[in-house]
Amino acid sequence: MDRLVAAYAPAADPVRAEGAAAYMRHVAPFLGIPAPERRTLSRTALAGLGRPDERDCTAVALRCWRLPEREYQYFAADYLRRYADRCTSGFLPVLHHLVTTVPWWDTVDMLAVHVAGPLVAADPPLARAMDRWIDDPSIWAARTALLHQLRYKEATDADRLFGYCLRRADHPDFFIRKAIGWALREYARTDPAAVRDFVGGAGTGLSPLSVREALKNL
Repeated sequence: MDRLVAAYAPAADPVRAEGAAAYMRHVAPFLGIPAPERRTLSRTALAGLGRPDERDCTAVALRCWRLPEREYQYFAADYLRRYADRCTSGFLPVLHHLVTTVPWWDTVDMLAVHVAGPLVAADPPLARAMDRWIDDPSIWAARTALLHQLRYKEATDADRLFGYCLRRADHPDFFIRKAIGWALREYARTDPAAVRDFVGGAGTGLSPLSVREALKNL
């Protein structure tokens, strides 16, 4: 972490930082480091380090989340994506903390697809945790549940996906409705007939936004 802060801090650009914060609705302050440069600096900070275990992943993620600037949280999300296979069911409480603390789509979607998804794929009984998250009071935990199968393709549990979509179909929040449509649109690449039948059967239960997103490529 000391190496990471030492690498990032000198690269800060206050003008770019203000623009980035405005684009992200001021959910957090930014250092103003463009993504390609940030990833180069991250590789420098990680040079020579070995593969982490779950305890390391937890420590890095939580410490990055305690730092105010968003780029540190981007680093943690990238780090967890790279080392998701080092984590087990014991990491789920940490993941829930990450997706519900300073939450916005820029970190939540990465964690949903590339951390929650691989964790459940590696340990299928963890899907029961997603069954709880879909009803979580936090829209970001629910969005994580909706999106965790996004890259599963033929391995998608379609009954679970469709069930989640119906359970949150009447939710008024844009990010839930958008996630429903996105999850269905992605699964339509694998089984378009199933998605078309589901949307048709749901009738007016799905929001127009969800339907439009689900059928965009059909």
